[in-house]
Amino acid sequence: MKILFTFPGQGTQRASMLQDLPGTELTIAREVLGAEADLLDSPVALQHTRAVQLCLLIAGVAWARELERRGVTPDIVSGLSIGAYPAAVIAGALEFTDALRLVALRGDLMEQAYPHGYGLTAIMGLALSQVESLILDTGCYIANLNAETQIVIAGSDEGMAQVAKRALEKGANKAHRLAVSVPSHCELLAVPAQKLAAAFSEVTLSRPRYAYLSGSTGRVLWQPEKIADDLAMNMARTVRWQEAVISANEREARLAIEMPPGGVLTCLTRQASWDGEAVSLERSGVDVAVHLAKRLRG
Repeated sequence: MKILFTFPGQGTQRASMLQDLPGTELTIAREVLGAEADLLDSPVALQHTRAVQLCLLIAGVAWARELERRGVTPDIVSGLSIGAYPAAVIAGALEFTDALRLVALRGDLMEQAYPHGYGLTAIMGLALSQVESLILDTGCYIANLNAETQIVIAGSDEGMAQVAKRALEKGANKAHRLAVSVPSHCELLAVPAQKLAAAFSEVTLSRPRYAYLSGSTGRVLWQPEKIADDLAMNMARTVRWQEAVISANEREARLAIEMPPGGVLTCLTRQASWDGEAVSLERSGVDVAVHLAKRLRG
C-alpha cells in the first residue's frame, strides 16, 4: 500500500501561515527572496498572487520535509495548481531554490495579466454538463474539475456573478467566490504560461524519486521535460483533481496526507471513490499522520 502527499492551491491561504514552520525552508526563502520572505504571510501581502503562491510553496515543502524527518515518505505526490510546485520539489524533480524563483515569476505574470476584476468561483451541486450550459455567453471558462459536483469557473467578476446567479436558480447548493484574484486554469492565461515556459528553459529538472502525479492530466510523469511543461503550463490548463485522485487510488495509494494550510483536498479526495484514509496535516496533526503512515507500512 502506498502513501500520497497532496499540496493545496490558492484559496486555502491564511495570514501568519508561515509562522512556526518546521525546518529551514523559510531561512532558504530569505536567502533567495530577501526581506520579502518575512512579510509574505501578512494580510496585506496575501492580497497579491505572488505572495500567496510563495506561501503555499514554502509551507508545503516545509511540512512535507518534516514528515520525511519523522520517517514518513510518499510514494506519490500531487498538487492542485500552485501545489504542483512543492510536489515537484518533494519528488526531487525541482530544486527548492529554483522553485522559489519560478513561483515568484509565476505569481507576477498572472497578476500583471489580470491585476483586478477577475478570479474563480466554485459551483457546488451541479454536474459538469449543467455548468457548461450556464457559462455560455458569459466569457467564463471551466477551470477546475474538483469532484463530480464541484466545478470551478474562471472569468471576470461580472461574468462569474451571472453564472453564480444562474447556478443557484438551477439548484446548485452553493456558488462561492474563491480567494483567488486571477482567472486561473483557462486560455485567459495562455500568454503568461508561455512566458513562464521560457523561464523553465533556464532551469534543470531531474527525474523524480517519487511518482509525480499531474493535477492537470491525472497522469504520472517521470520525464523532467514533461514535468517542466506541466508546471509551466498548468496555470492555463483545466485542473482535473478528481482524475488525479482516481489515478492515485488505482496505483494502490491508501493514505493521502494533505500539507497545510487547510483541508480542502482531503475533502475532495474522500469524494473521489477513495479506498483508503485521507487526513489534513493541519487539522489532524503530524503525530496522527505519522501513526497512520506507520500502521499502513506495517
